[in-house]
Amino acid sequence: MRKRQATFLGHVMRRGKLEHLVTTGKLEGKTSRGRQREKITDGLATWLGPGKVTNTLTAVKDRDLWRDMIANAYKQGT
Repeated sequence: MRKRQATFLGHVMRRGKLEHLVTTGKLEGKTSRGRQREKITDGLATWLGPGKVTNTLTAVKDRDLWRDMIANAYKQGT
């Protein structure tokens, strides 16, 4: 499931349209009460390895690097 999410995120981030804004943007206003939902980018950042979300999002721009990162994480079984 994480592999599919990673490939979809790479597709969306390279297009740079509305979906890109939705996955990376913030909403204005107060946060709702209770436990916050996990973002796709946060989950993939922990799955792909150590580093911040910004490092992951910059790696998406290079398609070959992104594919290698996904393949390595998938082989490790994390």
